[in-house]
Amino acid sequence: MSDPLLRRQLIGGLNGAEAHMSFEEAVAEFPAEAMNRRPPNVPYTPWHILEHLRITQWDILEYIRDSAHHLSPDWPEGYWPDSNAETTPDGWAATVDGFLSDRKAIEEILRDGSADLFAPLPQTPGHTIVREVRLLANHNAYHIGEFAILRQVMGTWGPGHDL
Repeated sequence: MSDPLLRRQLIGGLNGAEAHMSFEEAVAEFPAEAMNRRPPNVPYTPWHILEHLRITQWDILEYIRDSAHHLSPDWPEGYWPDSNAETTPDGWAATVDGFLSDRKAIEEILRDGSADLFAPLPQTPGHTIVREVRLLANHNAYHIGEFAILRQVMGTWGPGHDL
């Protein structure tokens, strides 16, 4: 596989082009009154999932950028907002914008032909950019799918939307 092809495929995995609903489609036209509502039998809100996606993606981006100095949040509490935390429409928009901005930064790293995708990141147990991006794409796909299903359960898709 050529390096440019691998880079395109990794980007596709991040943005949903390879096998799953995109983040943008999942969050489109989400009703503000449901941002902080807990779906039946679920201990978190739709915003909590989005904030978890944003925090995790930010952490991986910073790890790729500077693995020798980046300090990841404590697991698991540092990767989720407090269970009682709520957001506003502006906070929701900041979460979405932060996720998209950090994803774009990762895509830019992948497009940079000088970035060695297979070189171990400094002071890691052999972690590479490829490993981190694959991990992130899998994580994002899982939670974006979960978010889409929760929308179905909560009845927050607009009319005529099919999963």
